[in-house]
Amino acid sequence: MNSLLNEYPHRRYNPLTDAWVLVSPHRAKRPWQGQVEKLAPDTRPPHDPDCYLCAGNTRANGQQNPDYPDVFVFDNDFASLLETTPPGTVAEGELFQARLERGIGRVICFSPRHDLTIPEMDLAAVRKVVDAWADEYRTLGAKPFVNYVQIFENKGAIMGCSNPHPHGQIWAQESIPDEPLKKQRAQLAYWERQGRTLLSDYVQAELQKQERILFENEGFVALVPFWAVWPFEAMLVAKRPVARITDLDEPERDALAAAYRQLTILYDNVFQTSFPYSAGIHQAPTDGEAHPEWHMHLIFYPPLLRSATVKKFMVGYEMLANPQRDITPEKAAEVLRSVAGAGHYKQQG
Repeated sequence: MNSLLNEYPHRRYNPLTDAWVLVSPHRAKRPWQGQVEKLAPDTRPPHDPDCYLCAGNTRANGQQNPDYPDVFVFDNDFASLLETTPPGTVAEGELFQARLERGIGRVICFSPRHDLTIPEMDLAAVRKVVDAWADEYRTLGAKPFVNYVQIFENKGAIMGCSNPHPHGQIWAQESIPDEPLKKQRAQLAYWERQGRTLLSDYVQAELQKQERILFENEGFVALVPFWAVWPFEAMLVAKRPVARITDLDEPERDALAAAYRQLTILYDNVFQTSFPYSAGIHQAPTDGEAHPEWHMHLIFYPPLLRSATVKKFMVGYEMLANPQRDITPEKAAEVLRSVAGAGHYKQQG
């Protein structure tokens, strides 16, 4: 990397979203000290009789969960989008406009075990989660009114997760949300100029540099993006330029499950805690178009900065002007690589 980027404040460009991030490496000159504080051990039971998501329990709406053996998907009892929403708009001139939005909210329980998270599940169990994601994308995306399916996971109370049971969500809706829409426009423009996907070229360049690569397997590359905003932000990018999760073949689904699990193990190992994050899949819209410009990838936004209890906040300048970070993406990648070790920290030693 250019030495100037290690010494001086600079802005880095994100070609996927046409946005910039301010990097201030001089603010992080003190040596990395790794773990500073530990949280109390997580002692959740395998089954919690008061948990709405545990197998066999009754949810808040009175419905009973089945005694599910692995993955369980159901309609969100408190969904932010409703399939019964009628069409309609409200317009009071140019300045006051609204449109009713129809959609579906789903919850996916990753495991019946209340005390597990993705990095502590075995690989076969994580593969079932990948298959469920693909099934939901296919089923929801086939509905005529659904034009985008957002699959995501919020992990940890610090990320607003209201239930510690291992689970994620799926929102399907009429409109393409803002973040995927930015990437839609950027990837289409690149495809029209180059005839290749933006992320194909980007991943190849990163593999040559090796500065921000965390690991790779047969189907996916894990890296800290050059334009990362969050301290330990990371991406999982499919090596083959597939547009959607349903385009992955069987070995690639195995590779995605392995990469998701491996990256989250690295996260947990950094501060020897259950590392919080928001993660999700960005992939082609379900609007009936082929979208050869789209290159499926997963993004991870973890908030922890220097210990298990020190969080990065987006405040002040970052809310009013530009995202900003102190630790460089290259340093973050170095830290994550350093904790690869022999599996999850709970199984070490």
